[in-house]
Order: sequence, then C-alpha cells, then structure tokens
Amino acid sequence: MQSSSLTACDGYTLAGVSVSSAHIATWAIAAVAIVGVIARPRRLPEALWAVLGALALVAGSLLSFADAVAAVRQGTDVYLFLVGMMLLAEIAREQGVFAWLAGYAVSHARGSSSRLFLLVYLVGTAVSILLSNDATAVVLTPAVYAAARHARVPPLPYLYVCAFIANAASFVLPISNPANLVVYGRHMPSLQSWLAQFTLPSVAAILVTFLMLRLALRAQLTGAPSAPRGTSPLSAGGRIAAGSIGLMAVALLTASARGWSLGLPTFLSGGIGAALIWLLVGASPLAALKQLSWSILPLVGGLFVLVRGVEQTGLLDGLDPWLRTGAAAHGVVFATGAAAAVASNLINNLPLGLIAGTLAGTNPLPASMSGAALIGVDLGPNLSVTGSLATILWLLALRREGEHVSAWTFLGLGCIVMPPALLASLLAYL
Repeated sequence: MQSSSLTACDGYTLAGVSVSSAHIATWAIAAVAIVGVIARPRRLPEALWAVLGALALVAGSLLSFADAVAAVRQGTDVYLFLVGMMLLAEIAREQGVFAWLAGYAVSHARGSSSRLFLLVYLVGTAVSILLSNDATAVVLTPAVYAAARHARVPPLPYLYVCAFIANAASFVLPISNPANLVVYGRHMPSLQSWLAQFTLPSVAAILVTFLMLRLALRAQLTGAPSAPRGTSPLSAGGRIAAGSIGLMAVALLTASARGWSLGLPTFLSGGIGAALIWLLVGASPLAALKQLSWSILPLVGGLFVLVRGVEQTGLLDGLDPWLRTGAAAHGVVFATGAAAAVASNLINNLPLGLIAGTLAGTNPLPASMSGAALIGVDLGPNLSVTGSLATILWLLALRREGEHVSAWTFLGLGCIVMPPALLASLLAYL
C-alpha cells in the first residue's frame, strides 16, 4: 500500500520495499516519537511525543490529513474501553475497594510473609483479569504499599507482585489488557475461541511467574506481618463499586462471546457505576473524572497515526513474504513469541501491538503466529520497565510513594522471571 503523498522511489529497496526519501523520513519520525514515548526526555509526557510525531507526518505531507483522521478514528473502540475501565477503577479506588482487598490479604496472612505474598498475588491476578493490567499498576499498587507499611514488612517484594502479575495475567480474557484490542482489532476471536487458545498458556504464565518471582525474592520476604486479623466491611459505595465491576465483567464476557466490540460495554459499565454511586451515595463523579489519566487517549491516537504512516510506506507489506516463509518453518510459535517479547521491550508493547494488528488486518496470518505474537506482546514486558504501559505506570506509582526501582534492578529480576514463564506459556499454547 502506497500513500499518494509519498515521493517517487530513489531506486533501492529494503525488505522488498522501494525506498524513497519520504519513506526514510516517515520511519525516522516514527522511531524518534516512539523513543520519546519510552524514554521521556526532559520528563515530557509520553503523549506529547506521539502527538508531535503524528503532526510531523501530516505537516511534512508524509501522511494525508484524511488518512491521519482515519487512523485516529480506528482507535475508537480502544478509547471507549480505556475511559470506561479507568473510570470504574478510579471509583473503586475512591470507595476503598482496593484498600479493602489489600487489607484482606494482610489480615488473612496470619503472620506469614509467604502467605501474604501469595494472597497479594491472587488479588493482583483477579484485578488484572477483570479490570486490566493498567488498573493493577495504577490503583492496586498504592493500596498494596499502604497495606505492607501497615503490616510493618518491607513493601518492595509485594510491590513487585503488582508489576509482574499485571502482565502475566493480561491475556486470560480479551479485557485484561488494552493491547489485546489493538493486536486483534476487528478480528477479535469469540470468547469461546479465546478461552480455548489462551486458558492453558495463561495458567502457565501465572503459575511460573509466581514460582520464579517467589524464588527470586525469597531473601527479601523478611519479617512477620503484624496487622491484626479481620478487616472493616466495605462501605455502601464500595459495595456498589464492587458490584459494578462484577456487572462489567458479565457484560464484557457476554459481548466477547457474541463477537461484539468491547469498548462500548466497558464505557457504559464505567458510566453506570459512577452514576449509581453519585445517586445512591452522593459522591460526585467529577472528582473521579479529574483523576483519570486522560493523556493516554492522545498517546494511543498518536500511535495509531504513526503506525498508519509506517504502513503506508509499504514496509509492513514487505514483511509479509518473510512471515509467510516463517509460518511454514519449524518452531514458528517459539520464534514468533520470543521475537514479540523482545520487540515489546525495545519499542513498548502498545505500538508493537498496533503493528501486529495492522499486519493481521491486511495480511491475515496463521492462528498459531497471531496467538504466539499476542503472548509475546502481553508477557514479554515483564523483562524491563519499558516493556508495557502498565509497568511504566507502576514505576510512577512507586515513585509517588517514595520507593525507587532502577531499570537495571528490574531487568535483573525480569531476566529470571520472564523467560521461563514465556517458554511455559508457549509450550502450553502448542
């Protein structure tokens, strides 16, 4: 596919694609924008880099305005999903649901750090599955930190749980990770097909991640949790928020089973939950709306435009013959999953998911490759702090609490935890 705004070819090829100066400029702008999103030079917001990159493509006539608008509109389902999920997660946080869950884990640890570790892991698994990995990173992390401090135990081992389970449990359901929506897009499998493909790989990822994380952090699990047994009951608002989460899960499972888009049901679930709490408890939804990370929407929109620009250079079409050749090769599942996992840590899994979704949409690949790519995109980010948006949000949440984890420290732990979990998950996928 070639855009009418691109200049004539300069007479050489790359990956089977005729290369022009416009192609090179498009790739350079996309690369700089993605590096900016990941590295955040001068601590400028991630969304700013994605939007500036998108505007540069249009201003330089490398992508038409109409194509840019079409790319932004392509993400409508993702925007609705993110707003609904963030809103429901925020009202649950405001009404004490996550603090109650963390407190429940502490009170039932019975003085055992190992039992507390397991309980936090189980809570993180449930939140990631039903509210997405971003919710685990953003709202469960502060609650776990507060619970660990209250229990007078070192908080960092339990905070690591929030980061690693956020990604390990992110492909149990289509709703568990926004990246799932962009990888499959309009070709999202039915819920029955999804569960058939990913139940065993998800179980393998969750179990092996727990075992490796528990082994790697065993020396840090010191001290006995001192919090008393028992927890205060949820408030009326907390019960409404928890019920809204349950209803949302039912609505999304129903939508997925019927092959419907997931964005609108998620958006409506969040809106209805906020309205119920406003009407029955009196808590204004404006406070929750102010706390939402609205910058994620222009970030995703900008990434959609950048990927559309790269797509129109023909580079993704040029990769198709290589993918077809690889599909017939032995070990394609492992090669695809490993490549996606590594690439997620190089360019972040959200833009990689968009690229994978574009390839799947224009050049449908064998199901084995698409599934292996999804596993790599979702689980691979457990290698480094730059792998997924959830991990970046987790790191920011830690910094707000005064904790610091360097990129090298996380990488050292990720090298122990992620590869065995990825291997086990891909073996279970076969």
